[in-house]
Amino acid sequence: MIRRNIAKTAKNEPQKSSPATPPPLRALFSSTEVRRRFQKLFSVSLVLCWLKECPGTFHERLFTPLITLWYLMFQRLGDNPTLSHILADAHLGGADALSPRGKPLSKRIKSTATTSFSDARQRLPLKLLQRALAHSAQEIRSWAQNTRWQEWNVVLLDGSTVRLRSLGDIPEVFPPHKSSHGLTYWCLMRVVVGFCLNTGVTVATAMGACAISEQALSLPLLAQLGLKSLVVADRNFGIFSVVQAALDASAQVVVRLTQSRARKLARDNGFALKEPLDCRVNWTASRHDKVNPESTRMTVAGRLLALPIHRPGFRPQVIYLFTTLTDSSLYTTQALLDLYGQRWQVELNLRFVKTQMELGALECKSAEMAQKEWVAGLLAYNVIRSLMVATASQAGLSIWTLSFTRTRQFLGKWIQTHGWRPQRAEALWDRLLQLVAQCRQPTRRKPRPPEPRAKRYFKQDFPALKGSRAHARKKMQMIS
Repeated sequence: MIRRNIAKTAKNEPQKSSPATPPPLRALFSSTEVRRRFQKLFSVSLVLCWLKECPGTFHERLFTPLITLWYLMFQRLGDNPTLSHILADAHLGGADALSPRGKPLSKRIKSTATTSFSDARQRLPLKLLQRALAHSAQEIRSWAQNTRWQEWNVVLLDGSTVRLRSLGDIPEVFPPHKSSHGLTYWCLMRVVVGFCLNTGVTVATAMGACAISEQALSLPLLAQLGLKSLVVADRNFGIFSVVQAALDASAQVVVRLTQSRARKLARDNGFALKEPLDCRVNWTASRHDKVNPESTRMTVAGRLLALPIHRPGFRPQVIYLFTTLTDSSLYTTQALLDLYGQRWQVELNLRFVKTQMELGALECKSAEMAQKEWVAGLLAYNVIRSLMVATASQAGLSIWTLSFTRTRQFLGKWIQTHGWRPQRAEALWDRLLQLVAQCRQPTRRKPRPPEPRAKRYFKQDFPALKGSRAHARKKMQMIS
């Protein structure tokens, strides 16, 4: 057993930790090259290549696969996600630059009905959107130099839920949420998302019913991560099966543990859990752990850390971490603690996705379309992050100093007016980068006071609807 105390000062005084921010990005390409890569983020050849890998056939009609993919993202880049707004943009020539040569969409489309685009997005395979999401993350992260933490691609992992209406096959695929009063009207889709730490882009996502836990959904997501990936997650993912799946995918982990799991891990290795602590352990799967039977890793070597934390204005606490980075001289205790302190960025990213991108509640009539809109919304989110990465790398900033909301507003306006037009595109792109670089987050001189997690509900003129609307409609007809 190898045990290493942290530092003599740490024995007498708890560590002071505050959430750190990733370092400023450095540009790898010129502004002109980044603009060219931005405009060719999804090319016709790539889309056709992804389409060949999908089962079935996609009949190319008015809305080609590339135009359909673009308008699925365009729905979330603006303030009007309706299909009628998409058709209005198509009639005004918004997608003419993406149309086949000699066949602009604005000249071919005649009707103002939304049926053509609705049918096109239903024909577009979900696998193509997932491939486009993985490609966008890889491409955007290549625009800057220092997007890694000590040669590791850090992925922040967390989960959430998306609200859906009980329409079509949605109740069968994503059953309604259960409460103390029985089944509710709203259906819930559980999602797990992995975000890049230094660029903020979405790396991968997984979707499922609420009966499937976030830990189970994270297993296929971890298999999609590339080499040199380092997964950072909270104690919800601090279980053996997640660590096992990450190692099977050639990734490493830094996860938080519950106190009971950390105490059991220390007891299994023959010592008592006390802080401060940083020691080597062997984590063996117990009969309660849901492990992958096909994996040969039934024991994982790593380090167990118990770190007392004291931040001014917060209650003191003890953080229990487990990491597979066993080199304590290269990955020090303070470095791992600072890295885990940046995990809070995943909460902000999910808030942007659900509020700014309006993905917290989806208006879909089928389960497959709900999954497509979720992935397409993450694609639009990555497009916004791409502009922030381009701006931060050119100006030598961290993307966390830029405003996501203001960047989304500037990008939406630039795309509608100049995005696909070659005239003066370079000068307008440089002007866009200058404007986004000025959209900084406010520097707060005083800490904000804590707010109660409560809402004030205003009295409504109509009573709350209980049960299904169809049942209420029949009841009203019987009364009349």
